[in-house]
Amino acid sequence: MTADAARVPVPVPAPARKVPFERTHHGDTVVDPYEWMREKESPELLEYLERENAYTEAVTQDQASLREAIFTEIKDRTQETDLSVPARKRGWWYYSRTEEGKQYGIQCRVAAEDTGDLARDWTPPEVVPGRPVAGEQVMLDGNELAEGKPFFSLGGLSVTEDGTLLAYCEDNAGDERFTLRIKDLGTGELLPDEVPNIFYGVAFSPDGTRVYYTVVDDSWRPYQVRSHTLGTPVTDDVVVYQEDDVAMWTGFEVSADRSELLISIGCSEYSEYRVLDLARPEDGLRTLIPRDERILYDAEPLTIAGVRHYLLTHDRDARNSMVSLVAVDQLTRPLAEQEWATVVPHDDAVRVNGASVTSTHVVLSVRKDTIERVQVIPLAGLATSDQQLPAEPDFDEELFPCSLATAEFASPVIRLSYTSSPTPPRVHDYVLADGSLELRKETEVRGGYDPADYVAERQWAPAADGTLIPLSVIRRAGLAQDGTNPAVVYAYGSYEASMDPGFSVARLSLLDRGIVYVTAHIRGGGEMGRSWYEQGKKLAKKNTFTDFVDATSYLGTSGWVDPARIAAIGGSAGGLLMGAVANLAPEKFRSIVAQVPFVDALTTILDPELPLSALEWEEWGNPITDPEVYRYMKEYTPYENVRAVDYPRIAAVTSYNDTRVLYVEPAKWVARLRETTTGSEPIVLKTEMDGGHGGASGRYSRWRDVAWDYAFTADALGATMVLARSTSSVE
Repeated sequence: MTADAARVPVPVPAPARKVPFERTHHGDTVVDPYEWMREKESPELLEYLERENAYTEAVTQDQASLREAIFTEIKDRTQETDLSVPARKRGWWYYSRTEEGKQYGIQCRVAAEDTGDLARDWTPPEVVPGRPVAGEQVMLDGNELAEGKPFFSLGGLSVTEDGTLLAYCEDNAGDERFTLRIKDLGTGELLPDEVPNIFYGVAFSPDGTRVYYTVVDDSWRPYQVRSHTLGTPVTDDVVVYQEDDVAMWTGFEVSADRSELLISIGCSEYSEYRVLDLARPEDGLRTLIPRDERILYDAEPLTIAGVRHYLLTHDRDARNSMVSLVAVDQLTRPLAEQEWATVVPHDDAVRVNGASVTSTHVVLSVRKDTIERVQVIPLAGLATSDQQLPAEPDFDEELFPCSLATAEFASPVIRLSYTSSPTPPRVHDYVLADGSLELRKETEVRGGYDPADYVAERQWAPAADGTLIPLSVIRRAGLAQDGTNPAVVYAYGSYEASMDPGFSVARLSLLDRGIVYVTAHIRGGGEMGRSWYEQGKKLAKKNTFTDFVDATSYLGTSGWVDPARIAAIGGSAGGLLMGAVANLAPEKFRSIVAQVPFVDALTTILDPELPLSALEWEEWGNPITDPEVYRYMKEYTPYENVRAVDYPRIAAVTSYNDTRVLYVEPAKWVARLRETTTGSEPIVLKTEMDGGHGGASGRYSRWRDVAWDYAFTADALGATMVLARSTSSVE
């Protein structure tokens, strides 16, 4: 019997109360009956969310055993007692480990040796899951810190250069406001220094006397970089930099050579760097290239032949970005008169994402043929006729993202992360001197996992305008190309973010039930370079949504997928995508899971006082000042365009304390969907009352969240049973 046949109708809760709320922009008046839900502390709102949670639980109660099965599969496949590969910094090897039955990671270290043998000194100590590590020092146990708290998340860790102090940031609400604490690693005691309400990121000055951190404003925009001197009152903390432009994001990092504080201010279209000499902080900040030049760039200082330079990754006359080397004295001249030496020229087929440096090499992150890759260039001869060609680690798969994990400045090796859809994550050390690769770890997948049981391939779906959309497709080997298989289509499609084909333990639970899993690399993402992103933002944003619909249509004719058994999943801006395609083509989807969905985008962006709202103008346009942007957004924003059609089964999953996409957006959306739909499929709202943008904290809680989403999807697709190993028939 199918899940649909066995389903017992559950009474729908009473409709949400309507309170007319008017807003007028550019001569257009909109009446919003559910805006009252924005009153977060309202008893009526809290009661509404709890009532909706109860309804969701009742509607999905027949999925409980499937949820438990998927959770158990994730748990049984995961090496619960595990360790990361130790990474060296100065005199210590740092790593994290997990223990079976415990929600959170444990941060540890062991002492390193300096024998003079580089290969030996930079070979990480052997650590085996479940075996005590000789000389281990536990710096931070997340399980102890989280005890008795509804939520726990770390927002940054930093150790002083001499290894004596640890700074860490802790969030206990899910609202991404952290408390900074300092721990003496010799005594295990906390220093009296405690800084509340900071944002992600923390770093010590090289001498360990100061700690730098970021603060957000009332709209949750990071706008200040501050410095706290240990042993002084927090009220005396110094504002190193404050950004007053509400559309600009501020962050910082310490340069690779530990000599400068690099403060980055920017949006998606241009940026600016202010730098502080950490040996002479009293000299104040210097601006490298002012924002008025409208160049999007990253900067990293380095010294070549005794001369101070900056390595710039930039889009100056280079849409896909390029890398240039600029002597520091050049930056004091007008831009048109500066001499920039080319390190990596512009290439229409290669997107340069960024550049890091060690004491001997430049390490590049590039995207080519949709896939992220790492390349290295020796500093010797850099930006001259003697510069060597970039070297690239070679792997034996077609669809693999390889990224830089760590690159300690003085290290003779760099740490690389590698994965693919069928290949569990691997950690390699790449030896800079000779280009050799040392495999340090391959994540164990328990339960007899065999990559040969799965097939990963690239397909191309034609969009209505003729553009070919790359798809990353993974399925069980042995599935017949007979047009009967269910499918899940996932995408994001915003902010130039690329959804690389990586391995997922949880996804195996879908694949093993015969579901074809497809990641659609739609416009608005970064998989095909900068122009791919620009074709899916602002007044071209609708391409993102139509690409997804066109990709879904293609799958239905590919022979692999039953067009009546396709589900869609997306989160955050990908949740906006889910809402948009539900309105555009509800008949194409059997179910939709919208995770923390940005479905009321127009209302949010029209109010610059709301969290992160003004920062969105560079992505979507500014509907406050531009009537054309207002009109265009109103045509696609999901909440504005709910219509009287048969909507598919929909789950909106959100968190009460999410500061990036407020709970009110999916709450309003579900109320309007349920009021308007002409169909009979359930439309549910599931709110995590103690979570943030990423849901509940703790790995077991996250696994249960994933199991819930996947069970909802598999149930809708009628794909609840695990396939036999040797055939596509059901056990």
